[in-house]
Formats: sequence, structure tokens, C-alpha cells
Amino acid sequence: QVQLAESGGGLVQTGGSLRLSCAASGRTFSNYPMGWFRQAPGKEREFLATISRLGGTVSYADSVKGRFSISRDNAKNTVYLQMNSLNPDDTAVYYCAAGQRGGTSSDIGYYVYWGQGTQVTVSS
Repeated sequence: QVQLAESGGGLVQTGGSLRLSCAASGRTFSNYPMGWFRQAPGKEREFLATISRLGGTVSYADSVKGRFSISRDNAKNTVYLQMNSLNPDDTAVYYCAAGQRGGTSSDIGYYVYWGQGTQVTVSS
């Protein structure tokens, strides 16, 4: 129903910034709340941020609150994650996901569709 493709990852120095994008195709993008997650080697997949269908509600994990910002442009079928003040602990594969209709959630089980991920590496 929905295909997701992340882009914008790469190598950045400590203290730098990156902007990730997630482009959606398939059914109407605005039907789906969206989330961002990440997974580092040997660690569980970690919730980062979520945004409601029309963008009116956002929430963040405590670990990234104040540094990361989620947004969406439904006309472009795209969700973004702006990441600032990056440090080596942010090194991971970053994933976007589309959730159930309505609301927002930090729970992995809420999300139905997942992208393949984009690598972010932060050097010291």
C-alpha cells in the first residue's frame, strides 16, 4: 500500500547537522501518521519522533528533544527529520515508518510500513 524511501544520511562531524527525508508513494500520504526510528549495531530499534497526519501534533524521545525536529509536507508526500548538535552516539541507521490511521505513537507495533533506512555516521 505504501512504499517509503529514506535519503539524506551521510558522514558529519560532531556538532554538525543533517536533514533526512522520507519520500512516500502508494496510497494517500496524509492518511498516515509518521515516525522516525534508529538502530545502532547491537542495539534495539529506538523511537525518535512522530507526527500526526496533518502535522498538528509532534512528540519526541527525551534523548533527542531539543536537537531533532520532525516535519511533513503532504503536498510533496515527504516527511523530514532535522538533526542538530550531532554526536557519535547518534551514529545509526535511521528509518521512517507509517503508522495506523489517526493519532501518534512511540510504539514500534503501531507502525505498519517501514523504509529501508539511511546510514548516519558522526565522527569525533
